[in-house]
Amino acid sequence: MPRSMTITEKILAAHAGLAEVEPGQLIECDLDIVLANDVTAPIAIREFRRIGQPRVWDPERIALVPDHYTPNKDIKSAEQAKMVRDFAREQGVTHYYEIGCMGVEHALLPEQGVVGPGDVIIGADSHTCTYGALGAFATGVGSTDAAVGMATGQAWFKVPASLKFVVDGELGSWVSAKDVILHIIGMIGVDGALYQAMEFTGSTISALDMDGRMTICNMAIEAGGKSGIIAPDDVTRAYVEGRAERPWTEHASDEDASYAAVYEIDASAIRPTVSFPHLPSNTRAAEDSRDVRVDQVVIGSCTNGRLEDMRVAASVLKGRTVHRDVRLIVIPATQKVYRDMMHEGLTDIFLDAGAAVSTPTCGPCLGGHMGILAAGERAVATTNRNFVGRMGDPTSEVYLSSPAVAAATAVMGHIAVPEDLE
Repeated sequence: MPRSMTITEKILAAHAGLAEVEPGQLIECDLDIVLANDVTAPIAIREFRRIGQPRVWDPERIALVPDHYTPNKDIKSAEQAKMVRDFAREQGVTHYYEIGCMGVEHALLPEQGVVGPGDVIIGADSHTCTYGALGAFATGVGSTDAAVGMATGQAWFKVPASLKFVVDGELGSWVSAKDVILHIIGMIGVDGALYQAMEFTGSTISALDMDGRMTICNMAIEAGGKSGIIAPDDVTRAYVEGRAERPWTEHASDEDASYAAVYEIDASAIRPTVSFPHLPSNTRAAEDSRDVRVDQVVIGSCTNGRLEDMRVAASVLKGRTVHRDVRLIVIPATQKVYRDMMHEGLTDIFLDAGAAVSTPTCGPCLGGHMGILAAGERAVATTNRNFVGRMGDPTSEVYLSSPAVAAATAVMGHIAVPEDLE
């Protein structure tokens, strides 16, 4: 009889053609999707050429999304994007998303049904772990590994041990999935899940919509996690049905599966949370951080650029004006989110408040463009990293928050919670 396994172990075993696997075991897995963007794909393409393989293993299983420096900010970024574009045309890559149909990769691929439950996905981007929200094993890799994946459709892994996070109870007013994951990272540290699968469960997780689940899994890497994952349920099925381009397989952890550690978290104890510079784990309650004045607020990214994020931010900003000393930049994560914002009147709310609304792009999240910080400036952002120089000058500062806190901050001019506006 096979050993009891976690959901992560079951997915990896299935893709390795094995009855069972255990943590620490080295395995070779068949891949479902290989992903790269305009920063990482050019390196992967060069390595692919060196391998000598004339064609990718399957042009329908490669996803190339130029999203980091697009629309191109300079000649170098234009050349990078052109290299990806030319390779996609040469290889007949079906999942190539150019300006006009593109989006931030980790919002776009689930939205388009490219990834699904039970998949094994590698991406040359660390936030590939987002897709674990669908019940997939998804992890970031280097560009060389992505090149091998494009050539062979396979990758090797060391089976990660799993950590179980059981979050139970109701979230308080204005507390969101972003606050949950910031709370967890603050609790275990940026290396608290090093090369381990972070499995999220409990009544609080079950009550989250797919946008919230993606936010949580997206930031697993910020705790050092190999992946983040949430078992499929009715919310998952409602999301993938009608959009998944391939059949999917649901897995769930055995009740007696072994975990490296189990954390039980009371959702009612989580408050709106902010990560102070220069680590996502440097968390404090937003209500205790009102003395931090800011110059810029960014609402968007692969963490919080989805429609529900925009709805929450708009609900805080409606009828209000951005503080005269603050620049508010709103970046929907995909073209569909952009269009839905317009149809729901959210874009008008943002524009009336004094925000700049951008086409989908990673942009300022990685210090790319559309919101670079000058020396000494501070930003509150719904992004995922706040390392030194992440958004610009090395002396600038980035504070991570939820869309609700970001919107309230934009109005007040300092870190705030929506209740401060009442």
